[in-house]
Amino acid sequence: MKTTTDRGGDVRLAGISKAYGSLTAVHPLDLTVPRGSFFALLGASGCGKTTTLRMIAGLEEPTAGTVFLGDRDVTRLPPHKRPVNTVFQSYALFPHLDVFENVAFGLRRRGIRSVKKQVEEMLELVQLGEQARRRPHRLSGGQQQRVAVARALINHPEVLLLDEPLGALDLTLRRRMQRELGRIQREVGITFIHVTHDQEEAMTMADTVAVMNAGRVEQSGAPADLYENPRTTFVADFLGSSNLIAASVEYTSGDDVVLGAGGGRLALPRARCPAPATAGSTVLVGIRPEKTALTHVDDSGRIPAARNRLTGRIAAASFTGVATQYVVDTAVCPEFEVYAQNIDRDPRLVPGAEVVVHWDPAHGFGLDAAQDTGAGAAAAAEVPA
Repeated sequence: MKTTTDRGGDVRLAGISKAYGSLTAVHPLDLTVPRGSFFALLGASGCGKTTTLRMIAGLEEPTAGTVFLGDRDVTRLPPHKRPVNTVFQSYALFPHLDVFENVAFGLRRRGIRSVKKQVEEMLELVQLGEQARRRPHRLSGGQQQRVAVARALINHPEVLLLDEPLGALDLTLRRRMQRELGRIQREVGITFIHVTHDQEEAMTMADTVAVMNAGRVEQSGAPADLYENPRTTFVADFLGSSNLIAASVEYTSGDDVVLGAGGGRLALPRARCPAPATAGSTVLVGIRPEKTALTHVDDSGRIPAARNRLTGRIAAASFTGVATQYVVDTAVCPEFEVYAQNIDRDPRLVPGAEVVVHWDPAHGFGLDAAQDTGAGAAAAAEVPA
């Protein structure tokens, strides 16, 4: 069921910023949200993501810059005159009205008397037709969230804004609602802009993710591209976890850059090395823990010669069910993380064992060594579970 028309266009922020006195919550940024996409603003508390959302909604007036919806400048329009609706974390349902009347509220407020067909279609969309005459307090958190979405969508907005809508749900329900919101967005076909601090949530649901940090967009793109090709140390460690190794460029060989680290050599695809990769310059070589392998030192001769390798000693091992997470003390990275699937576990891989960490050079990425290597991890640690 398609509930929208062909109206509307991209949401475009041009030089938008917000300051509260001497505090700058959002530095000037340019951002385009393609029409009909599921877009996520991702970041830790205080990064400016909710302020950005509120400027799109008209709930905050920008200090500078312009908000466009398609070709229309809506910067000075009040919220009720923008073709935008917002779903908040609290849902804000009317406790004295049943589900049907909560969803019908916007239509009745606009003087529409015949609402039955539209409300029933919307309840069908969010799979709550059988709950139509229940009050909100008799619904689960996930059902309440779907009522809030239905109430927002029935007004046929061009853009639906979602401000941490799943934050109050437990993990199992949150994951189920991630799938539900994705399904709803695909069915209605309108633009969803979703604010969240949850990395997995953003990566699971969105077509495009903009990672925000300290009032700025660090990087935006498709989830897989952000994960595989982070451009900053913040993104590398805020989206998942990365091992970062300071290495010195020695020479280029074909399509690879060869670097020295701790007396050994590492290879990195030239296309994934920050420019300029001149001899003697320092680069951070990054590798995701799940893209590495761990081999006991006695079996190191079986490792293919083309793989990058580091020797070290297992400092800690944690069994998590699906995988075992190892921390390896190496000369170039004292807490090198390795995630190994629990398929054929080597009983020798225990704390104290001497091992070789190795990986395919094509899976690595390079970053400017001048960046703070701990920024993303620190921000991720502050995110509530």
